[in-house]
Amino acid sequence: MWIYERKLQYPVNIKTPNAKLATAIITQLGGPDGELGASLRYLNQRYSMPDKEVIGTLTDIGTEELAHMEMISAIVYQLTRNLSEREVSESPFASYFVDHTTGIYPVSAAGVPFDTKYLAVKGDPIADLNEDLAAEQKARVTYDNILRLADDPDVKDVIRFLRQRELVHYQRFAEALNKTRERLDSGNYYAINPAFDK
Repeated sequence: MWIYERKLQYPVNIKTPNAKLATAIITQLGGPDGELGASLRYLNQRYSMPDKEVIGTLTDIGTEELAHMEMISAIVYQLTRNLSEREVSESPFASYFVDHTTGIYPVSAAGVPFDTKYLAVKGDPIADLNEDLAAEQKARVTYDNILRLADDPDVKDVIRFLRQRELVHYQRFAEALNKTRERLDSGNYYAINPAFDK
């Protein structure tokens, strides 16, 4: 079952256009540590998890990441709506504008289009959950960097919310990893795996 509320998880109300800032923030939509990759990673990893509670965690966080994609898209849209030709041409947003005008397209801040290599689905619960912990920290660092570049309080407010959610997701994945290790009796998981040692 899918339930969708027609409102953002956190309000986005950007008043001042800023093409340069939009060019940096778009990376959290389609960059290597962005929300699109996170949502697809978690929603695909859940199928190889041995525990329903961990599957639920991946489903919850994966669908929340979809909500974060909406928020990033809203930020980029609001930062680029009503830009003058001069504002576009004098910013790093110009190369994006040539291909996409002000449409929302998943790319990194460097202009590299989204790639499924960002998904990192291994099919091993321990490997995948460790990947998820790292992914949440990398996303947090990206939000830290955006906060260093941003001077708009309306933007910073939303980015701080998204950054905080990365910390919460990290904690939930740590709990899921501990639960999975216990279930797999993996005290020696890395040193001894009886299925392979026969």
